[in-house]
Amino acid sequence: MIRTKIAGVGHYVPENVVTNHDLEKLMDTSDAWIQERTGIKERRWALPGSDDNPSVMGTRASQMAMKNAGIEADEIDFIIFATLSPDYYFPGPGVMVQDQLGIKEIGALDVRNQCSGFIYGLSVADQFIRTGTYKNILLIGSELHSGGLDKTTRGRGVSVIFGDGAGAVVLQPTQEEGKGVLTTHLHSEGKHAKELALLGPSTSHWVPEIIEKNDPDDLSYYPYMNGNFVFKHAVTRFGEVIGEALQATGYQTSDIDLLIPHQANLRISQYLQQKMGLKEDQVFNNIQKYGNTTAASIPIALSEALQEGKLKNGDLLCLAAFGSGFTWGSTLIRW
Repeated sequence: MIRTKIAGVGHYVPENVVTNHDLEKLMDTSDAWIQERTGIKERRWALPGSDDNPSVMGTRASQMAMKNAGIEADEIDFIIFATLSPDYYFPGPGVMVQDQLGIKEIGALDVRNQCSGFIYGLSVADQFIRTGTYKNILLIGSELHSGGLDKTTRGRGVSVIFGDGAGAVVLQPTQEEGKGVLTTHLHSEGKHAKELALLGPSTSHWVPEIIEKNDPDDLSYYPYMNGNFVFKHAVTRFGEVIGEALQATGYQTSDIDLLIPHQANLRISQYLQQKMGLKEDQVFNNIQKYGNTTAASIPIALSEALQEGKLKNGDLLCLAAFGSGFTWGSTLIRW
């Protein structure tokens, strides 16, 4: 049986570190307040005018992933790019990575599932690999949040959470018994779409309206999050979708060697760990250093977990995400 394996992993984050103490100079907040509610100590924000845009960061993460996989760029035969913060409204960044890597005319697919984007992209790639359509798929999650945040006291509830960065994996077929992607599960609940959303600019609130209003108090251009509502749904859906993956494969929670959840909030991860009865070394978190990097958070965390020796051959890896949409998903991988 052909399954999908992760053959290489890479990540890239901007050099500019923004600490909670730095944010104290921009808004009415404190290091203690941010850490208590989110667990975040610092994040990376691209410097204005730098080339750290989503496609370039994605390309840099991809180059690391390809090097780790031992392949050249011209061996990639499909690109999947997950992001909520593309370089342009259109075209999407997938084709820009194709160009930046110098790959000839392969397909490039953009995924807009926000925090769940990497899991959705992995599920799509898994089907292409299993059917033999492609042999080397580049899956990227990359985000540039810092340019669109309200960095004042008014926007502190959202702005302190998000960071910039990119992660990437190279996916390949494997016939090694029991190895690779074992199962993926995807869900959505659109009735809660506006509880975590950026409503403008959009095709219903477009250039004429922006020019006509020119209203500095129009908050539709900044992300909105109903924090408590999102938190309550996240902890429920995380548990459900991880349980779904375990049930589909016949495993128990105790069989998980490493869980890497989307890095939305350290308190969510800690609640999930306690609820599932997992030990601290069974759950990997790095939100403390990078904040919430949305579609990039899982591949960045996976890359760092590998660098730190947290995964070994034969381990059962669980990846899970929840975010805007609402959308959520999970996958189990035998490493």
